[in-house]
Amino acid sequence: MIDLRNIETFFWAAALGSLRAASEKLGTTQPAVSQRIASLEGALGVRLFERAARGVRLTAKGHELLAHAERMMQARNDIIQAARDQTTMSGSFHIGVAETIVQTWLPRLIAEVHSAYPALTLEIEVDSSEMLKAHLTSRRLNLAFMMGPVLEARMENRPLCTYPLSWVAKAGLDLGPRPLTLEQVTRLPVITYASNSAPYRQVRDMLRREGVPSPRMYGCASLSMIVRMVQDGIGTAVITPIFLGAELERGELEILDVVADPLQDLNFTATWIDGPDSYAARVIARMAQQVAAGEAGTETVQVPGIDAET
Repeated sequence: MIDLRNIETFFWAAALGSLRAASEKLGTTQPAVSQRIASLEGALGVRLFERAARGVRLTAKGHELLAHAERMMQARNDIIQAARDQTTMSGSFHIGVAETIVQTWLPRLIAEVHSAYPALTLEIEVDSSEMLKAHLTSRRLNLAFMMGPVLEARMENRPLCTYPLSWVAKAGLDLGPRPLTLEQVTRLPVITYASNSAPYRQVRDMLRREGVPSPRMYGCASLSMIVRMVQDGIGTAVITPIFLGAELERGELEILDVVADPLQDLNFTATWIDGPDSYAARVIARMAQQVAAGEAGTETVQVPGIDAET
């Protein structure tokens, strides 16, 4: 008889590409993982893995059987969830979050998750969307709130919110007569999101199209640092002003009227890898949608390629 535990071990070793990573995921030892896979191979009469320079690699038959293994695990989880009180989700859950979300509605979501699932511990990682995507793909994260969507196989996306980008500067900064041209704005460095981000590329390409000679651009993954640099008059910024209400009201910062191509909005999604252990991600993503939609100044939008399930 085939042991379902061995099926699960096979799935995670294949998904993570490493017996060591599978042992960490399952809370067991690497020898135990090797033994379970050997037992499964013996029961099936086929070889599932080949040793690789880094970890293990599926054989052709292993690839063929992986989809069947995942369906068996999904069926098991469906049975468990149907029988279990859904308020009993527990353990650690790893969420990656873009800093814009941290600065807006993330605290409210954390409070609601804690209230609904007190036995669930949230581990929060704040990083750029590009890094969050990499960590999600390597399964270091269970769920990411990021600039998306991620249109790759097995990735699930749910729309969260859309924020406009604006040109922002220290109030009273002498940039010349208004409205401003791109040449005026770029007399100082342009500060925006990290250099591997979509906003950075958007601004860089805009300046190139307009023939701005040798624009100086500072890419920064920390929004708080961007705001501080702008307050110090180091440069102008292209960021979303959604979290700058206090600075704008106090007259420390101002939104600039710049004669240029319109800046594209930032679209944020909840993204995760669909699979047998994605139930919690789906639930928390739905909660995040509701929180984001309820925040003043935000709206949930339909983005091509995203399932707008609510």
